[in-house]
Amino acid sequence: MKILITGGAGYVGSACLRYVAEQGHEVMAYDNLMMGHRQAVDGHQLVVGDIADTDLLTRTLKEFGADAVMHFAAATYVGESVVNPELHYRNNIVGSLSLLNAMRGADVSRLLFSSTCATYGMTAADTMSETTPLDPFSPYARTKLAVEWMIRDFAQAYDMGFTLLRYFNAAGADPDGRHGEDHEPESHLIPLVLQVPLGQRDQISIFGTDYDTADGTCIRDYVHTRDLAAAHLLAIEATRPGTDETFNIGTGNGQSVMDIVAACEAVTGQSIARALQARRPGDPPRLVADATKLKTQLGWVPEYTDIKDIVATAWAWHRAHPQGYRNKNTPG
Repeated sequence: MKILITGGAGYVGSACLRYVAEQGHEVMAYDNLMMGHRQAVDGHQLVVGDIADTDLLTRTLKEFGADAVMHFAAATYVGESVVNPELHYRNNIVGSLSLLNAMRGADVSRLLFSSTCATYGMTAADTMSETTPLDPFSPYARTKLAVEWMIRDFAQAYDMGFTLLRYFNAAGADPDGRHGEDHEPESHLIPLVLQVPLGQRDQISIFGTDYDTADGTCIRDYVHTRDLAAAHLLAIEATRPGTDETFNIGTGNGQSVMDIVAACEAVTGQSIARALQARRPGDPPRLVADATKLKTQLGWVPEYTDIKDIVATAWAWHRAHPQGYRNKNTPG
């Protein structure tokens, strides 16, 4: 297949782009490079453009001869969405509408959408399946759910097929150490914790120690980006016009914030100072996947199931490239 990947220079989008290309498909990244990195595309085709530019998207899809689209482009910071919801509604919903119209104009009928487990909200369930009631807790999560609805409506009206992937916390770096996470500002827990042994911060702030969990801190399900990419490939290969599918991607193993700090200490061999802070708005206490459907229906088997193995790949990347893609020794 020829697959256009919006947000293809971002952390997860580029991991999927590189993996899909390894498996023999032709890929093209479409990214405005505001949050993504040209080096992450790893020499594959890249069109620099905004998701809201429907004309450019349409031309790009036509000229590339795209068979399908993987849609990652989005504003993703939960805390930011609380204080600046306009950005998230404009970028995520209006941008996705632009993409859907471009796909219609280019006669591309297969779409894979990168959604989020945050659509489930503040559920009390130990794990979340695709049938868990949807109750998004933040503006970010509400925009993702709105896009899910919009995709379904377009598919029914215009003979498209789609798969929605609600994944949990993306983590880790490429096993070869050449590509990894680089956000400015950084908001993900593992790289923030690793900044302490790297000497880039004195301590890690832990937001909320009074949640109804074993140690009082939030619990998340961390999925290695290579496992995410494998799930995306299985899903896009199974998507046809008329497909209407939703899958969770997660390991089913919940790790608390304190667990992550402990794993980082074990991997780096260093003690990590921490500062206890008040809760942040928009943070559900527990997000853990039930990915049974993905495993049984598409045959997905995650390779990285031990949090220390995930942290080890991240540590190898950050230690070799402490400034991320801005590091002079970074490939590309």
